[in-house]
Amino acid sequence: MIEILNGGVLSSIQDRGRYGYRQYGVPISGAMDGYALRVANILVGNPEEAAGVEVTFYGLKIRSTKDIWIAITGGNLSPQVNGESVPMWSSVRLKKDNVLAFTRLKSGLRAYIAVQGGMDIPPLMNSRSTMIKAAFGGTGGPLKSGDRLRIGENFLLEKTGVKTVPEKYVPEYKTQNELRVVLGPQFDYFAEETLGLFFDSEYAISPESDRQGYRLKGPELKHIGSFNLITEAVWPGAVQVPGDGLPIILLADAQTTGGYPKIASVISVDLDRIGQAKPSDKIRFQSVSLEEAQKLFWERENHIREIKRVFWE
Repeated sequence: MIEILNGGVLSSIQDRGRYGYRQYGVPISGAMDGYALRVANILVGNPEEAAGVEVTFYGLKIRSTKDIWIAITGGNLSPQVNGESVPMWSSVRLKKDNVLAFTRLKSGLRAYIAVQGGMDIPPLMNSRSTMIKAAFGGTGGPLKSGDRLRIGENFLLEKTGVKTVPEKYVPEYKTQNELRVVLGPQFDYFAEETLGLFFDSEYAISPESDRQGYRLKGPELKHIGSFNLITEAVWPGAVQVPGDGLPIILLADAQTTGGYPKIASVISVDLDRIGQAKPSDKIRFQSVSLEEAQKLFWERENHIREIKRVFWE
Protein backbone atom coordinates (compact mmCIF):
# COMPACT_ATOMS: atom_id res chain seq x y z
CA MET A 1 0.00 0.00 0.00
CA ILE A 2 1.15 3.54 -0.79
CA GLU A 3 -0.18 6.46 1.22
CA ILE A 4 -0.38 9.94 -0.29
CA LEU A 5 0.83 12.46 2.27
CA ASN A 6 0.71 15.42 -0.14
CA GLY A 7 -0.67 15.34 -3.69
CA GLY A 8 1.66 18.11 -4.87
CA VAL A 9 0.86 20.53 -7.69
CA LEU A 10 -0.71 17.84 -9.89
CA SER A 11 -0.17 14.09 -9.64
CA SER A 12 -2.31 11.35 -11.13
CA ILE A 13 -2.43 7.68 -12.04
CA GLN A 14 -1.56 7.12 -15.72
CA ASP A 15 -0.72 4.20 -17.98
CA ARG A 16 -0.25 4.04 -21.76
CA GLY A 17 -3.76 5.30 -22.43
CA ARG A 18 -7.36 4.37 -23.14
CA TYR A 19 -7.60 3.13 -26.73
CA GLY A 20 -10.61 2.01 -28.73
CA TYR A 21 -13.17 4.47 -27.35
CA ARG A 22 -12.55 7.71 -29.23
CA GLN A 23 -15.58 7.06 -31.42
CA TYR A 24 -17.62 7.53 -28.23
CA GLY A 25 -15.90 10.84 -27.40
CA VAL A 26 -13.48 9.36 -24.86
CA PRO A 27 -9.95 10.85 -24.94
CA ILE A 28 -6.90 8.57 -24.91
CA SER A 29 -5.28 10.18 -21.82
CA GLY A 30 -2.27 8.25 -20.47
CA ALA A 31 1.24 9.46 -19.67
CA MET A 32 2.32 12.73 -21.27
CA ASP A 33 5.80 11.21 -21.61
CA GLY A 34 5.05 7.62 -22.57
CA TYR A 35 8.71 6.72 -23.05
CA ALA A 36 9.58 7.67 -19.47
CA LEU A 37 6.72 5.63 -17.99
CA ARG A 38 7.51 2.60 -20.15
CA VAL A 39 11.16 2.63 -19.09
CA ALA A 40 10.22 3.05 -15.42
CA ASN A 41 8.05 -0.06 -15.65
CA ILE A 42 10.82 -2.01 -17.36
CA LEU A 43 13.24 -1.10 -14.54
CA VAL A 44 11.04 -2.81 -11.94
CA GLY A 45 9.99 -5.75 -14.10
CA ASN A 46 6.45 -4.58 -14.87
CA PRO A 47 4.71 -4.85 -18.23
CA GLU A 48 5.16 -1.57 -20.10
CA GLU A 49 1.43 -0.87 -19.90
CA ALA A 50 1.32 -1.00 -16.07
CA ALA A 51 -0.08 2.08 -14.34
CA GLY A 52 2.25 4.42 -12.49
CA VAL A 53 2.17 7.89 -10.99
CA GLU A 54 2.69 11.00 -13.14
CA VAL A 55 4.11 13.83 -11.01
CA THR A 56 3.89 17.40 -12.34
CA PHE A 57 6.18 20.19 -11.04
CA TYR A 58 6.83 19.11 -7.43
CA GLY A 59 5.23 18.61 -4.03
CA LEU A 60 4.12 14.97 -4.18
CA LYS A 61 4.95 13.13 -0.96
CA ILE A 62 4.22 9.43 -0.46
CA ARG A 63 4.89 6.72 2.14
CA SER A 64 5.02 2.98 1.58
CA THR A 65 3.55 0.59 4.12
CA LYS A 66 5.99 -2.16 3.10
CA ASP A 67 9.33 -2.67 1.35
CA ILE A 68 8.91 -2.13 -2.40
CA TRP A 69 10.97 -1.61 -5.55
CA ILE A 70 10.33 1.60 -7.43
CA ALA A 71 11.84 3.48 -10.38
CA ILE A 72 11.68 7.21 -11.07
CA THR A 73 12.14 8.51 -14.62
CA GLY A 74 11.23 11.58 -16.67
CA GLY A 75 11.89 15.14 -15.52
CA ASN A 76 14.16 15.77 -12.57
CA LEU A 77 11.91 17.01 -9.77
CA SER A 78 14.58 16.42 -7.11
CA PRO A 79 13.27 13.15 -5.62
CA GLN A 80 14.33 12.47 -2.04
CA VAL A 81 13.77 9.62 0.38
CA ASN A 82 13.77 10.75 4.00
CA GLY A 83 15.52 13.94 2.90
CA GLU A 84 18.30 12.20 0.94
CA SER A 85 18.52 12.40 -2.87
CA VAL A 86 17.77 9.21 -4.78
CA PRO A 87 18.93 8.33 -8.31
CA MET A 88 16.67 8.62 -11.33
CA TRP A 89 16.40 6.20 -14.27
CA SER A 90 17.31 3.45 -11.83
CA SER A 91 15.47 0.94 -9.65
CA VAL A 92 15.43 1.89 -5.97
CA ARG A 93 14.44 -0.01 -2.85
CA LEU A 94 11.87 1.99 -0.88
CA LYS A 95 11.67 0.54 2.62
CA LYS A 96 8.63 0.39 4.84
CA ASP A 97 7.60 3.81 6.21
CA ASN A 98 10.16 5.65 4.10
CA VAL A 99 8.87 8.92 2.65
CA LEU A 100 9.49 9.78 -0.99
CA ALA A 101 9.13 13.48 -1.82
CA PHE A 102 9.60 15.61 -4.94
CA THR A 103 11.04 18.89 -3.75
CA ARG A 104 12.11 21.13 -6.65
CA LEU A 105 11.93 21.31 -10.43
CA LYS A 106 15.37 20.99 -12.05
CA SER A 107 14.60 19.82 -15.59
CA GLY A 108 11.60 18.73 -17.59
CA LEU A 109 8.14 19.01 -16.05
CA ARG A 110 6.85 15.53 -15.27
CA ALA A 111 8.39 12.60 -13.40
CA TYR A 112 7.07 9.04 -13.38
CA ILE A 113 7.01 6.53 -10.55
CA ALA A 114 6.66 2.85 -11.35
CA VAL A 115 6.14 0.44 -8.47
CA GLN A 116 6.91 -3.23 -8.88
CA GLY A 117 3.50 -4.84 -9.29
CA GLY A 118 1.86 -1.72 -10.71
CA MET A 119 -1.06 0.17 -9.25
CA ASP A 120 -3.93 -2.15 -8.38
CA ILE A 121 -6.73 0.16 -9.48
CA PRO A 122 -9.83 -1.11 -11.30
CA PRO A 123 -9.49 -0.41 -15.03
CA LEU A 124 -12.11 1.66 -16.80
CA MET A 125 -12.45 0.94 -20.52
CA ASN A 126 -9.27 -1.15 -20.41
CA SER A 127 -7.15 1.57 -18.82
CA ARG A 128 -6.25 2.88 -15.37
CA SER A 129 -5.41 6.35 -16.68
CA THR A 130 -6.99 9.37 -15.03
CA MET A 131 -8.93 11.77 -17.27
CA ILE A 132 -8.80 14.70 -14.86
CA LYS A 133 -11.26 17.10 -16.53
CA ALA A 134 -13.92 14.40 -16.88
CA ALA A 135 -13.19 13.02 -13.39
CA PHE A 136 -12.99 9.35 -14.36
CA GLY A 137 -10.37 6.62 -14.41
CA GLY A 138 -7.50 6.24 -11.95
CA THR A 139 -8.64 7.59 -8.59
CA GLY A 140 -11.21 9.84 -10.27
CA GLY A 141 -9.01 12.91 -10.19
CA PRO A 142 -5.62 14.23 -9.03
CA LEU A 143 -4.01 12.43 -6.12
CA LYS A 144 -4.67 14.10 -2.78
CA SER A 145 -3.62 13.76 0.84
CA GLY A 146 -5.16 10.67 2.41
CA ASP A 147 -5.42 8.61 -0.78
CA ARG A 148 -4.24 5.01 -0.39
CA LEU A 149 -3.08 3.08 -3.46
CA ARG A 150 -2.96 -0.69 -3.56
CA ILE A 151 0.01 -2.36 -5.24
CA GLY A 152 -0.63 -5.25 -7.61
CA GLU A 153 0.89 -8.68 -7.08
CA ASN A 154 -0.06 -10.52 -10.26
CA PHE A 155 3.34 -9.99 -11.92
CA LEU A 156 5.70 -9.41 -8.99
CA LEU A 157 9.23 -10.74 -9.39
CA GLU A 158 10.98 -12.28 -6.41
CA LYS A 159 13.82 -9.80 -6.74
CA THR A 160 14.48 -6.80 -8.92
CA GLY A 161 17.90 -5.58 -7.81
CA VAL A 162 19.38 -2.24 -8.75
CA LYS A 163 19.22 -1.59 -12.48
CA THR A 164 20.24 1.65 -14.18
CA VAL A 165 19.35 2.78 -17.70
CA PRO A 166 22.43 3.37 -19.90
CA GLU A 167 23.02 7.09 -20.32
CA LYS A 168 22.51 6.95 -24.09
CA TYR A 169 18.87 6.03 -23.52
CA VAL A 170 18.17 8.85 -21.04
CA PRO A 171 16.54 11.87 -22.76
CA GLU A 172 17.78 15.40 -22.26
CA TYR A 173 14.95 17.80 -21.47
CA LYS A 174 15.54 21.29 -22.84
CA THR A 175 13.81 24.64 -22.54
CA GLN A 176 14.24 25.11 -26.30
CA ASN A 177 12.52 22.37 -28.27
CA GLU A 178 12.54 21.55 -31.97
CA LEU A 179 9.44 19.53 -32.73
CA ARG A 180 9.31 17.48 -35.91
CA VAL A 181 5.99 17.53 -37.69
CA VAL A 182 4.32 16.21 -40.80
CA LEU A 183 2.00 18.54 -42.67
CA GLY A 184 -1.60 18.37 -41.53
CA PRO A 185 -4.73 17.72 -43.61
CA GLN A 186 -5.53 21.45 -43.87
CA PHE A 187 -2.04 22.82 -44.56
CA ASP A 188 -3.48 24.26 -47.79
CA TYR A 189 -5.70 26.58 -45.72
CA PHE A 190 -2.52 28.67 -45.34
CA ALA A 191 -0.54 30.58 -47.95
CA GLU A 192 2.99 29.46 -48.76
CA GLU A 193 4.46 32.45 -46.93
CA THR A 194 2.38 31.58 -43.85
CA LEU A 195 3.72 28.03 -43.88
CA GLY A 196 7.20 29.54 -44.07
CA LEU A 197 6.40 31.73 -41.06
CA PHE A 198 5.21 28.67 -39.14
CA PHE A 199 8.49 26.83 -39.70
CA ASP A 200 10.79 29.84 -39.35
CA SER A 201 9.34 31.26 -36.12
CA GLU A 202 9.88 30.57 -32.45
CA TYR A 203 6.86 30.07 -30.20
CA ALA A 204 6.54 30.05 -26.41
CA ILE A 205 4.23 27.78 -24.43
CA SER A 206 1.46 29.82 -22.83
CA PRO A 207 0.52 29.46 -19.15
CA GLU A 208 -2.97 28.63 -20.50
CA SER A 209 -1.84 25.06 -21.20
CA ASP A 210 -2.61 21.69 -19.69
CA ARG A 211 -2.77 17.98 -20.47
CA GLN A 212 -5.44 18.66 -23.11
CA GLY A 213 -3.30 21.01 -25.16
CA TYR A 214 -0.51 23.58 -25.23
CA ARG A 215 -1.42 27.06 -26.45
CA LEU A 216 1.46 28.85 -28.11
CA LYS A 217 2.44 32.52 -28.18
CA GLY A 218 4.20 33.92 -31.22
CA PRO A 219 3.55 35.07 -34.80
CA GLU A 220 -0.07 34.80 -35.89
CA LEU A 221 -0.82 32.45 -38.79
CA LYS A 222 -3.42 33.92 -41.13
CA HIS A 223 -5.88 31.63 -42.87
CA ILE A 224 -6.53 32.05 -46.58
CA GLY A 225 -10.28 31.89 -45.99
CA SER A 226 -12.47 30.73 -43.13
CA PHE A 227 -10.94 29.19 -40.03
CA ASN A 228 -14.08 27.16 -39.36
CA LEU A 229 -14.40 23.55 -40.56
CA ILE A 230 -17.13 20.99 -40.36
CA THR A 231 -16.21 19.22 -37.14
CA GLU A 232 -13.94 16.24 -37.76
CA ALA A 233 -11.58 13.94 -35.89
CA VAL A 234 -8.55 15.34 -34.08
CA TRP A 235 -5.76 13.52 -32.26
CA PRO A 236 -2.86 14.02 -29.84
CA GLY A 237 -0.14 15.83 -31.78
CA ALA A 238 -2.48 17.74 -34.09
CA VAL A 239 -1.54 21.42 -34.39
CA GLN A 240 -4.76 23.42 -34.71
CA VAL A 241 -4.89 27.07 -35.75
CA PRO A 242 -8.03 28.82 -34.45
CA GLY A 243 -9.28 32.26 -35.49
CA ASP A 244 -6.65 34.22 -33.54
CA GLY A 245 -3.92 32.52 -35.60
CA LEU A 246 -2.02 31.16 -32.58
CA PRO A 247 -1.34 27.40 -32.79
CA ILE A 248 -2.56 24.87 -30.25
CA ILE A 249 -0.81 21.49 -29.89
CA LEU A 250 -3.31 18.83 -28.80
CA LEU A 251 -1.97 16.40 -26.21
CA ALA A 252 -2.87 13.29 -24.20
CA ASP A 253 -6.27 14.46 -22.92
CA ALA A 254 -7.25 16.04 -26.25
CA GLN A 255 -10.89 16.07 -27.28
CA THR A 256 -11.83 13.69 -30.07
CA THR A 257 -13.26 16.19 -32.58
CA GLY A 258 -12.64 19.79 -33.57
CA GLY A 259 -13.42 22.41 -36.17
CA TYR A 260 -10.16 24.33 -36.62
CA PRO A 261 -7.70 23.76 -39.49
CA LYS A 262 -4.79 21.47 -38.62
CA ILE A 263 -1.63 22.87 -40.15
CA ALA A 264 0.61 20.01 -38.97
CA SER A 265 0.93 17.04 -36.62
CA VAL A 266 3.76 16.44 -34.16
CA ILE A 267 5.32 13.02 -34.77
CA SER A 268 4.80 10.45 -32.03
CA VAL A 269 8.38 10.32 -30.72
CA ASP A 270 8.36 14.08 -30.14
CA LEU A 271 5.08 14.03 -28.23
CA ASP A 272 7.04 12.60 -25.29
CA ARG A 273 9.46 15.54 -25.43
CA ILE A 274 6.71 18.15 -25.61
CA GLY A 275 5.12 16.44 -22.61
CA GLN A 276 8.18 17.55 -20.63
CA ALA A 277 7.98 21.19 -21.75
CA LYS A 278 6.63 23.82 -19.38
CA PRO A 279 5.09 27.29 -19.76
CA SER A 280 7.59 29.81 -21.22
CA ASP A 281 9.66 27.05 -22.86
CA LYS A 282 10.33 27.72 -26.54
CA ILE A 283 9.29 25.67 -29.57
CA ARG A 284 10.31 25.60 -33.21
CA PHE A 285 8.77 23.30 -35.82
CA GLN A 286 10.69 21.22 -38.35
CA SER A 287 9.01 19.51 -41.29
CA VAL A 288 9.77 15.81 -41.87
CA SER A 289 8.32 13.22 -44.20
CA LEU A 290 5.97 10.48 -43.09
CA GLU A 291 8.72 7.96 -43.92
CA GLU A 292 11.16 9.78 -41.61
CA ALA A 293 8.55 9.86 -38.84
CA GLN A 294 8.06 6.09 -39.17
CA LYS A 295 11.81 5.52 -39.12
CA LEU A 296 12.16 7.55 -35.91
CA PHE A 297 9.27 5.61 -34.35
CA TRP A 298 10.95 2.27 -34.99
CA GLU A 299 14.28 3.58 -33.70
CA ARG A 300 12.62 4.41 -30.40
CA GLU A 301 10.95 1.00 -30.23
CA ASN A 302 14.34 -0.62 -30.82
CA HIS A 303 15.74 1.40 -27.91
CA ILE A 304 12.95 0.06 -25.69
CA ARG A 305 13.67 -3.51 -26.79
CA GLU A 306 17.38 -3.03 -26.12
CA ILE A 307 16.71 -1.74 -22.60
CA LYS A 308 14.52 -4.79 -21.89
CA ARG A 309 17.13 -7.13 -23.31
CA VAL A 310 19.90 -5.65 -21.16
CA PHE A 311 17.87 -6.01 -17.94
CA TRP A 312 15.75 -9.12 -18.33
CA GLU A 313 17.16 -11.52 -20.93
